[in-house]
Amino acid sequence: MNGIIPLHKPKGMTSHDCVMKLRRLLKMKKIGHTGTLDPEVTGVLPICIGEGTKIIPFLSPLPKTYIAEVCLGQATETEDKEGKVIEKAHVHFPSSAQIEAVLDRFHGQVTQVTPLYSAVKVKGKKLYEYARQNIPVERPSRQINLFNIKKLAENKENNSFTIEVTCSKGTYIRTLCVDIGKALGYPAHMGKLLRTKTDQIQLEETYTFDELENALETNTFEEKLLPLEKMLAHMPTWTVDEKMKIRVLQGQKFKRSKDHPLEEPFKVTWQDKVLAVYGTHPEKADEIKPIRIFNIHKV
Repeated sequence: MNGIIPLHKPKGMTSHDCVMKLRRLLKMKKIGHTGTLDPEVTGVLPICIGEGTKIIPFLSPLPKTYIAEVCLGQATETEDKEGKVIEKAHVHFPSSAQIEAVLDRFHGQVTQVTPLYSAVKVKGKKLYEYARQNIPVERPSRQINLFNIKKLAENKENNSFTIEVTCSKGTYIRTLCVDIGKALGYPAHMGKLLRTKTDQIQLEETYTFDELENALETNTFEEKLLPLEKMLAHMPTWTVDEKMKIRVLQGQKFKRSKDHPLEEPFKVTWQDKVLAVYGTHPEKADEIKPIRIFNIHKV
């Protein structure tokens, strides 16, 4: 069994919990997820199965889309609704024009300070460990890209509004909500968060655990698997013939030619099926070598 399950992650489970549950259901170990979602977050979580686990490094950098609730008037230590309130302020709810003007400032490349309650390491120690021990620490900042951000709805009674944001790898949406609140002049935190898209996978394509368990009972589980080709559609392609297919699946290296994509890594396909992912040899710039070979097709 090889491919990707587009899971609709439920509330209250970590990404690792989801992997462990599928391992128990499928009675197989070769299963992994493509990026951590906090327990309270729901939505699209691609789970790679069998040979699909080999493409995880190539999926993690892909853009993702979220719907998030920005809650004004209270800041929490964890930047979400689960944390202890550390600051309060009376809110005179901003106008739609004010909100949209602030959101416009967050388009493109943005510098984001890593939240204190996160697993990012500083001097070999996770930031949340410093937080729990009340040890002061300088949090690192990183450059993120917000490809699109817009307001969807307002809830003036709760001093909140929802946004849709498409962003790069490494973006903390809860920190974004806090920064948007600051730009509007208020302490803020993130309420609900739903991931609606991971590159090629839409929320509408996902399956709940109940649906997957039913598919196992009816022997239709494999029909739910997405092929590697769908998830690697973003990659440049080198198409080979039958003879070259055999050499690729044997893991051979090749002299670089004009037929090979300049952008790397790139996938190697035969009859629209992905055979491998190749890149430049680390020691020989004029050669390409396999990074991953998918043992799905017969040599």
